[in-house]
Amino acid sequence: MMKNRFQRANRIVWTGFYANLVLTLLKLTAGILGRSAAMVADGIHSVSDFMTDLVVAGSLKVAAKPSDGNHKYGHGKVETLAAAFVGGVLFFVGAGILYSGAKNVIGHFADSPLQPPGMIALYAAVFSIAVKEVLYHYTLRTGKRVDSKVLIANAWHHRSDVYSSLATLLGIGGAIFLGSRWAILDPLAAVVVSFFIFRVAIGIIWEAMMELIETSLPSKKEKEILQIAGKVNGVFNPHDLKTRKIGSNIAIDLHIQVRRDLNIEEAHDITVQLEKRLRAAYGEETHISVHAEPL
Repeated sequence: MMKNRFQRANRIVWTGFYANLVLTLLKLTAGILGRSAAMVADGIHSVSDFMTDLVVAGSLKVAAKPSDGNHKYGHGKVETLAAAFVGGVLFFVGAGILYSGAKNVIGHFADSPLQPPGMIALYAAVFSIAVKEVLYHYTLRTGKRVDSKVLIANAWHHRSDVYSSLATLLGIGGAIFLGSRWAILDPLAAVVVSFFIFRVAIGIIWEAMMELIETSLPSKKEKEILQIAGKVNGVFNPHDLKTRKIGSNIAIDLHIQVRRDLNIEEAHDITVQLEKRLRAAYGEETHISVHAEPL
């Protein structure tokens, strides 16, 4: 199960890595030949994708390792930590786009008016948007399917590139088709886009931090766990439930009551049935601890 999950996740990460490599070379070439400072900046922005792709690939590999003497609950938290890192990178990417856009706006009205770029830069922006949008949907779908926060975070990183390239496209298109005085559309759009990136980054970081500080599962999920436990034959009054996320898996600590006239073996069989029901609902890798008390 874990091996298959890692293989599927790893495949999409490396697909994104090679796509980013091609896009970076394309953007830098188009930016230089098309005299587009915006496209060159977008190409440099794409270089950050290499770092996050490598971090994501490394974290998935570590998270796929089985439990050992020092990590009895597995290595799932590494994946969560990597998601927080990706969110941090996204935040700084947004800050860089905001700074660059604001600087160009100020410069345009001061003494450095922007020059309209060539058509090759426009074509590169369109191609980049198409590729990144496909990567976003592919990575997000895979991330949700294998329940990987770091993959979902990386999908939003792809989407941030779509926003960045869209701003570049609007600026380049405006400058080409409306005249050089409209070249300011590029940095203005970049400033607006940076705030969308900030919002996504903060959401990713917040969710990862909540998991790292052992926040419980949503109350709806905990009620569902108690309902599953209450339907197991021989289980009475499931209570004192504690839950948390460990990467893509969850941990459940639960107290139940059983009839006091049962022997140890009979009480144990009830807890085994309860564990089977919970694993059937939440996956074989679910960490479960059941404490039986006399009724």
